[in-house]
Amino acid sequence: MHRVASSAVDWNAIREDFPILREQAHGHPLIYFDSAATSQKPRNVLDALRNYYEHENANVHRGLHELSSRATAAYEKSRQRVASYLGAATADEIVFTRGTTESINLVAQAWGGKFIRARDVILLTEMEHHSNLVPWQLLAERTGAQLRFVPVRDDGTLALDQLPSLLTPEVKLFAFTHISNSLGTINPVAELCDKARSVGALTLVDAAQSVGHLPIDVRELGCDLLAFSGHKMCGPTGIGALYGRADILDSIPPWHGGGEMIVSVTLEKSAFKKAPHRFEAGTPNIAGAIGLAAAIDYIERIGRSAIFEHDAHLAGYAVERLTELPGMRVLGPREDRGALVGFVMETAHPHDLTTFADQHGLAMRGGHHCNQPLMRRFGLAGTTRASFYFYNTTAEIDRMIEILRAAVRFFS
Repeated sequence: MHRVASSAVDWNAIREDFPILREQAHGHPLIYFDSAATSQKPRNVLDALRNYYEHENANVHRGLHELSSRATAAYEKSRQRVASYLGAATADEIVFTRGTTESINLVAQAWGGKFIRARDVILLTEMEHHSNLVPWQLLAERTGAQLRFVPVRDDGTLALDQLPSLLTPEVKLFAFTHISNSLGTINPVAELCDKARSVGALTLVDAAQSVGHLPIDVRELGCDLLAFSGHKMCGPTGIGALYGRADILDSIPPWHGGGEMIVSVTLEKSAFKKAPHRFEAGTPNIAGAIGLAAAIDYIERIGRSAIFEHDAHLAGYAVERLTELPGMRVLGPREDRGALVGFVMETAHPHDLTTFADQHGLAMRGGHHCNQPLMRRFGLAGTTRASFYFYNTTAEIDRMIEILRAAVRFFS
């Protein structure tokens, strides 16, 4: 049913680039199936961070000395690298943030604070991560705007047949996830953006689970805004970006105030730089941006199409193997899923099952995955989630099934 990745990539050799994969957990070889929470980092990213701190460490933009010039050049080169990776028109459409959560909060507070009024509608989906739900709830409380939600069907896909009654001219923004972090559902981004545009609504895409796994071109997708985190795509923690169309970023007032984002300051008033620097007050995560660019270089050497094929094969294989186990409920679509699978064992709470697996060296995640409304929709407190990346193998999935089979016996 699921094709083996056909590319010429030596996936086993790639594993050697990740020192942490040689670790042990509780005396067992580590199997790391938690990349949807944070991915591991290849050696070239670790080297890039070390090189920056050893040879270039200084503050950016404001210094006139050699180290500051090097740091500034590396930081802005990283911005250009992100722009190219996403297919943005210019580097000025990339705002560095701490990650997806901060990117969405920036839009909710800066854009939402200026443009959203009482009785305006923000359209979301029932499968959103809390980071693409709570900021909009806060905005709605402040402004009197309304929230609407596209329902999720039993198979884990969006009820797109209901879109005509939900995506109406009252909708000012349609914010939705590209790939569900609990279900693995891959949403039709280009189609949704096109439908939003037809009613005059802007679109914001949460690409946290997709940006490191498949090709993304923001102009082909037709999205207005897109948010992602570096740590889910082999980059450091604490760095991510917001892509915004230039005209949208230019229309938004500053979010944070401080140094770097100003043109001039008097005691009474300040004048602000153009985007993206208007949104980057204070000293940025310079090393993080450089590490993110190194992660992009690494991913591009493999090829995102090859990564997607490999990851889709792993996810499909995992679903097939999980259905062999008694009392196992697998969530999400059977076909065409992202690099993860969420499941529930009849006889064990997800926390207990995940703890059991950890004792055998298998790192998974148990709980609601910051998806509490989605869990309630499926009548669950939470799930166990196994999430994969290009450094994982089918042999590791076979070992996961052995461990889960032992768990069935243990908890029965």
